[in-house]
This record gives sequence, C-alpha cells and structure tokens, in this order.
Amino acid sequence: MKAWQVTELGEPRDVLRFNDIADPVAGPGQVLVRVLATPANFPDVLLCRGQYQVKPPLPFTPGVELCGEVVAVGDGAGFAIGDRVVGTTNLPGGAFAELAVLDADSAFPAPDSLDDAEAAALVIGYQTSWFALHRRTQLRPGETLLVHAAAGGVGSSAVQLGKAAGARVIGVVGGPEKAQYCRRLGADLVIDRHTEDFVPIVKEFTGGRGADVVYDPVGGDAYAKSTKCIAFEGRILVIGFAGGTIPQPALNHALIKNYSIIGLHWGLYKQYNQQAIADCHAELSRLAAAGEVRPLISERLSLGDIPDGLGRLGDGDTVGRLVFHPPL
Repeated sequence: MKAWQVTELGEPRDVLRFNDIADPVAGPGQVLVRVLATPANFPDVLLCRGQYQVKPPLPFTPGVELCGEVVAVGDGAGFAIGDRVVGTTNLPGGAFAELAVLDADSAFPAPDSLDDAEAAALVIGYQTSWFALHRRTQLRPGETLLVHAAAGGVGSSAVQLGKAAGARVIGVVGGPEKAQYCRRLGADLVIDRHTEDFVPIVKEFTGGRGADVVYDPVGGDAYAKSTKCIAFEGRILVIGFAGGTIPQPALNHALIKNYSIIGLHWGLYKQYNQQAIADCHAELSRLAAAGEVRPLISERLSLGDIPDGLGRLGDGDTVGRLVFHPPL
C-alpha cells in the first residue's frame, strides 16, 4: 500500500515521504480498514516535529483518527467486513495511508447521519470537548462559555457542544475568515483577537460577571488574559498549548478570585476508562442524529495534499477542519 511516512523529524512539508510499504495485518481484537477519510490534527504536526508526548520510532505514519471501511477482522474484534467505522489509530501505523489497523475497542460505528469526512472529524476533537465540558467540568444551561481558537479542530467542537448544552458561547479567533467560520458554528459572540482585546468585551457581554467556563487549547497570553475575565466560581479548562507557551498559573490569583484550573488529557481515558469513551461516542452520535452537532468541514483534500495541509495547520493558516480523502 501507499503511506505517508516521517523518516526524519521536522516540518511536515520537509519530512513526509509517500512510500510503498507492506499492507498491515489485523491481529486478535483488531480490524483492518480501508481509509475513507482522515482529518488533519495539530498532534500530527507535533508528531512530525518530534514535539508530541508520544514519540513513535522512525519511520512512522502520522494520522491519529479516521473513518474507514472494515476489510479484515481479527479474532474477537466484534466487527464485520464492510462495516463503516470511526476511531483512533495505533502509531507507528497512522491513518495517512490507504490502509490502517485499529484496536476494536478504539473503533465505533460511524454515525449514519454524517458523511465520511464529518464522521472522521467527530472523534478526537468532539470527544475532547465533550469530556472537558461535561466530565471535567459541568457546563450548565445559561452559563457563558469562552472558547479560544474557536475556529480550530477542538475549538470548533467546543462551540457546537456548548450551544447544544444551552450555554452562551463566545468564540475568540484570529482573523476575519476564522470569525466568519465561527459564526457559522453558532457562536453568540465572536471576537477577533487580531483587532480586539477580548477581556473588556467578555466583561461587557456578561454584565461584568465574566465567563463561567474558559476552554483554552492555546495557553500563553490566552490563558493569562482569561484569568482577568473569569467569573466567580468559574472554571478554566486547560486543553493544550497550541500557542507554544505553557502558562505558569498564579495559584494565589485562583484562590483570591475563587476559580478552578482543570486539566484534560483525553487520551488517558483509553487507559483508565474505555467505557467512558464508548458512552461519549454514543452521546455524540445521538447529538449528530438530532442535528445538534455536525463537524463543519472547511476543506476536503486528497491524500496527496497531506504535507501542505499539515504545514498550513502548523503555520496557523487554516480555517476549520481539513479532511483528506483517498485517492491522490
């Protein structure tokens, strides 16, 4: 089969090579799928750079999630050939290839209400946001949710899930194109950080109270400024550090203002509570069937576009979700 491989670490455009490699084989409890769609995710960029917490041996194929058609089934896998599934891959054999292997407990039926690209994008981003908003904190109807990088992969899912939960959602983005995309997601208020300071706008929008929940996949200044507009008994969700700077929280400030700092590492649930992931997928499928959430795909590209697509994602030049489809 054909697969994109990282043979040395660096920027995606420089290090990805499209190689002929042996077809993978499904072992016990696994399924082999023909890749139908695979999104670009920031962890894929970090994997290419060698900056992700998981560091697979070289060479490896990135691509952390997919929608695929089952073409072979290992013993005890519980799926049938022809099933359309979504799930997360096992590095070093990622989804940026024609075929991929999934552990059966990391694969789920693809929602019938979504096409291949939409279904592929329902996994990591929406799971992350659902766990953040409903398990790590309990977002309540009528509360105000402030989402940073609201036009990005995880941020866009937080906007939709926040609206589905009955919250008022403020999206912070960078640039007019991303602002327009965020409005299409359903945000009640969109702030362009390139031209506006979100702190006073959030305070004005909330009548001086501030945001009840802050969803922060950026870190750096986004986190620091969020502490200036967090509400009494507010919750700041630490999702990641796409901005490149890990904040050093002033715990005395959290004490004085009476807010919580809550971390989320979604991947740990695969180790500690796989059932919670299955339950989350069932709820996301229900919300998708009801039309309350639907991944908004901004670009549908071919497998041949992966190096440039990942490169643009790493540069911060993409809007919304990029999804790659075979063939080239």
